[in-house]
Amino acid sequence: MKRLLIIIILAGLLVSCQKSKFLDDKTNLLDDKAIFTDSIRTLGFLNRIYVDIGYTFAIYRFSAAGGAGNTELASDNAEGNNNTSVWGNAYAQGSIGPSNVLTGFAADKDFWNTPYMNIRRVNLLLLRLPDAPFHELTKQRMAAEARFLRAWYYYQMVAVFGGVPVIKDNVYDINDVINIPRNSFEECINYIVSELDQCAQALANVVYADIDYGRITAGACQALKSRVLLYAASPLFNGGNSSNAGDKASLVGYPVFDKNRWQLAANAAEAVINSGKYQLNVDNDTRPGNGFYSVFLKRVNSEYILAFNRGPQREMESYYLPGSRSGSLVMKPTHNLVEAFPMKDGKPASESPLYDPANPYRNRDPRFDYSIIYNGLSYTSNTGPKTPIWTYQSAGSAIPNATSDGYVAGGYFTGYFSRKMLDENLASNTAGTTERGWSLIRYAEILLNYAEALNETGATDKAYAPLKQLRERAGIIPGSDGLYGMKAGMTVEEMRAFVQNERRIELAFEDHRFNDIRRWMIAEQVLTGFNKVMIITRTGETTYTYRAASAPRPLNFRKAMYLLPIPLTEIQKMPLMVQNPGY
Repeated sequence: MKRLLIIIILAGLLVSCQKSKFLDDKTNLLDDKAIFTDSIRTLGFLNRIYVDIGYTFAIYRFSAAGGAGNTELASDNAEGNNNTSVWGNAYAQGSIGPSNVLTGFAADKDFWNTPYMNIRRVNLLLLRLPDAPFHELTKQRMAAEARFLRAWYYYQMVAVFGGVPVIKDNVYDINDVINIPRNSFEECINYIVSELDQCAQALANVVYADIDYGRITAGACQALKSRVLLYAASPLFNGGNSSNAGDKASLVGYPVFDKNRWQLAANAAEAVINSGKYQLNVDNDTRPGNGFYSVFLKRVNSEYILAFNRGPQREMESYYLPGSRSGSLVMKPTHNLVEAFPMKDGKPASESPLYDPANPYRNRDPRFDYSIIYNGLSYTSNTGPKTPIWTYQSAGSAIPNATSDGYVAGGYFTGYFSRKMLDENLASNTAGTTERGWSLIRYAEILLNYAEALNETGATDKAYAPLKQLRERAGIIPGSDGLYGMKAGMTVEEMRAFVQNERRIELAFEDHRFNDIRRWMIAEQVLTGFNKVMIITRTGETTYTYRAASAPRPLNFRKAMYLLPIPLTEIQKMPLMVQNPGY
């Protein structure tokens, strides 16, 4: 089986930075000759930089605080519990600030420390790589991989902080006194895009051996460029957050809106599409939408552009499944997310003749069944055979002792559990493992990027084609007009709302929603009040009533939270470091 090399070569070969923050991270390394004059150690050093590439995706990102989850908890897609020491809950409830932006999870898995530690690793590798014992072409390839990874880590920071210090190739010594200002947002975007363009060119003709499957490709460079330019064109950064930022306007985004940025984003997505290297994983013969289900369980498939491949495991089954399947009930989907899914004719439940309020989960978009565990869904049990999972509020429910308010010991019950990316044949403690890889960038996202950018340029009619591809793969009925439930002749505003909803359901729980609601500047609408849960009451042997209610966790988004605060420790160490507005 093809596997990513970084899974194999770790122990004993890797040299990592020891301190928690980049600006303190002046590591006492092994003697350079012991590392960079040895091919295995040098390769291991590069592989260590790969290890953190999925750190924002990890389901257990916030687990150090007695909970778990990732930024999905900081959105309207998921509920966990009310523990504000878990960062996702703290954000949703408006209790983050400069002094606690790094708390609530392991010190090496955060928004600031992890990127800068890895950026330093890249710079050190680039400094020493010319003397390493590799063929010149191998050195060029390794340098391009490393530079992509550096751009990836910069992107992660710029998406949440705006402009950050760009240190380029500098490697600071332990005795250096560091006082670095932030680069403007525009400078950061230009730097990232330039690096990606050069890396794509350097990797254009690289063909990896099977053992190297999963390393950075030219396609990954183009795809990340698509995402970065899409974010840069979005309202938050394209003049939308600068009006009240004063002299910090250039740090938080482009001070002035420019519609052409949407065209640049469209061009970048189109380049990936026209490369012909990727396509959706389609299988509607096995059952409608099976391609959407199975794509997450294959390390090797036509849709993954960048993935963090995992060893054989059942990690998502352990975190997401209910207690009746020995799972931990982490990040339970909200009823808000459930409502976003259309029916299998592609129309919203409020407009479709297929919707039955007495059986609200029947005849839904097939992606719904592969994303959400709902009342009565048949699913693999701990002993193997499939049995129903009950989420109604009475004895026999998947969560014992649930009350009519949906409150349960150890967490909050929403009436749903996550099924996205899970292997339906595995419970948490059954035999067997998956070939799962974490989907960091997949082709479906590129199609959504393209549709969104095209619409914002005014080419709304051209946005239909990529969306039709997604809905066809999903197993939605095309209809007599062949539009898969989409309204004909949508305005820019209608298409914008449609794309945002389609992106939400297609990419749910894939590390997108937190960034999307901020870059669209809709967080102040969707993170106010309370998320919704579903209260289900059993009224007969096979009949139930359904009542939407408010989740216990209050949502309290503040406008300043469109960007995160620079950690106070960094502000205190460096007088030139300027804090984001509102903190």
